Amino acid sequence: MAFYVVQFLTGLASAASLFLVASGLSIIFGVTRIVNFAHGAFYMIGAYIAFTLTERLSGAFGFWGGIVLAALAVALIGVIVEMVLLRRIYHAPELFQLLATFGLTLMVEDLVVLIWGPDDLVGRRAPGFKGAIDFFGQNIPSYDLFLIVLGPVVLGILWLLFQRTRWGVLVRAATQDRDMVAALGVNQKWLFTSVFAVGVFLAALGGALQIPRDAVHHAMDLRIIVEVFVVVVIGGLGSIIGAFVAAVLVSELNAFGILIFPKISIILVFLVMAAVLIVRPWGLFGKPEAPARKTPGLTVNPWRPLTSNERLAALAALVIAATLPLFAGNYALTVGSEIAIFVIFAVSLHFLMSVGGLASFGHAAYFGLGAYGVAFLAKMAGLPMIVCLLLGPLLGCMGAAVFGFFAVQLSGVYFAMLTLAFAQIVWSIAFQWVSVTGGDNGILGVWPEKWAASPSHFYWLALGVAALVTIALRAMVFSPFGYALRATRDSLLRSEAIGINAKRIQWTAFVIAGTTAGIGGALFAYLKGSVFPDNLGISLSVDALVMVLLGGVETVSGAVIGAIVYKALNIWLVSQTDLSKLVLGGFIVLIVVVFPKGIVGMLETLAQRRRKSSPPGSPLLAKPIESAE
Repeated sequence: MAFYVVQFLTGLASAASLFLVASGLSIIFGVTRIVNFAHGAFYMIGAYIAFTLTERLSGAFGFWGGIVLAALAVALIGVIVEMVLLRRIYHAPELFQLLATFGLTLMVEDLVVLIWGPDDLVGRRAPGFKGAIDFFGQNIPSYDLFLIVLGPVVLGILWLLFQRTRWGVLVRAATQDRDMVAALGVNQKWLFTSVFAVGVFLAALGGALQIPRDAVHHAMDLRIIVEVFVVVVIGGLGSIIGAFVAAVLVSELNAFGILIFPKISIILVFLVMAAVLIVRPWGLFGKPEAPARKTPGLTVNPWRPLTSNERLAALAALVIAATLPLFAGNYALTVGSEIAIFVIFAVSLHFLMSVGGLASFGHAAYFGLGAYGVAFLAKMAGLPMIVCLLLGPLLGCMGAAVFGFFAVQLSGVYFAMLTLAFAQIVWSIAFQWVSVTGGDNGILGVWPEKWAASPSHFYWLALGVAALVTIALRAMVFSPFGYALRATRDSLLRSEAIGINAKRIQWTAFVIAGTTAGIGGALFAYLKGSVFPDNLGISLSVDALVMVLLGGVETVSGAVIGAIVYKALNIWLVSQTDLSKLVLGGFIVLIVVVFPKGIVGMLETLAQRRRKSSPPGSPLLAKPIESAE
């Protein structure tokens, strides 16, 4: 019994740090509606700065003063980020904000390595809390008891701050109706800045307080951000009490899951998150979400099919791409095959997001399921490559059919987080079911047959499949099904009023997108010759989002350009510099701020301006001005 009590107290200590970070994210989202993917980066910076200060400042005052100073320093950095970057995109759709903060995260990961080096840093023990307390033969670190007390104290301070101060009243009012607060004469800019500073301070404080318990390393941002998103969604976006309760729940599940359910311990948290969202879509203590902001241009500029000249240009580009094996080496062909595969992956998510208005944060699940489907058929059943490529993606189709049924019942950020939960469940199964999936050792030896083994033949195969998939999805966009899907995206109420079964249409689109992603995963398994749980990971899902938004979510064909540019740039930067994430992250932030419509959207905007500025009778005005393509 003493052992279980100690395990429970250890869970509470972890909950305190998790609550600090989650409460900051919840506050920021509740007021600014920023889906701050960089929140984990602020947590990591807080830990690194605290390590530096506590090592240089001596004594108890130096240690605890270093912790507080680190949190304040990161809060100041957060204020600068908010004023320079985020103020420019507050009125943009949430996905563009996610893209900008993701780019910021990439930059921070390389910056901390550049400043502090790649090695793990172990901080000193907290003065006054170096020992342990004996509890019926079990030792409880005194620092854990300090954290257990700190959690409720911070909760009480935040409650008083939001309930008993004028600033807190304004923050709560902005959470409910930002436009009304602005109409009352409140300076929203500085209100948002102060809220962002408080949220970042809490995240940095949570990271700084971890240095006596854990090593500081450059991957701790991604490790914490997934758990923080889970806590915030379970508790309810914008609810501090919800964040506290959810942090305790998640931490105790982590503490006891490894003891009671060792084979599914990683899945438990995401199962709980999925169950909560299915039963109560806005979280335990949250409130129903306000209608999401529409992406500019989606309903203003209706899409059109390609003209004859544009089709000829697309065909010419495909022919030119097909000639790559005539002059390129094996490495270039392998890179070309990977880019073609990621074009398939990107267009599948783009179809779901752009046509259906459903932003999935876990689309890599179906890409990875397609890869595992091929691996199972090839290694366990010994089926030919053609059969594996035809049947392997069906595993992604089945996953999309099951998960999509529940996901389409939600909307907005809750839909996105439920897709993330399902993706993490699939990743956890692949990681822990070692006897079937090989765990983190993966499944090796999934090589293409002789007819597709050469780099040139496999490149032509990948390019041909990518072209067929893109053409098929484009045809669906302008089919009756595509028009019905766009109707549900633009107005769910009106589409149902004219007899469209919105949920069935959205579910069908989800299955189509998942199956298409599975096709990309099937080819990827043969390209790499192996399958690993990382093929299902959150980082791959974020890559897909970046490719779609980079190309232009308002466009029909933007995902193709986005995938080519992002993947080619990523591969080239890795080969050219050790700071590839810093450069790539800066490029992403620049695109979001300067060209929020993406590369294709930007080019179309420039073309429209050129048409409008042309003199009367110019050949440029011979055709009517068309919409964003």
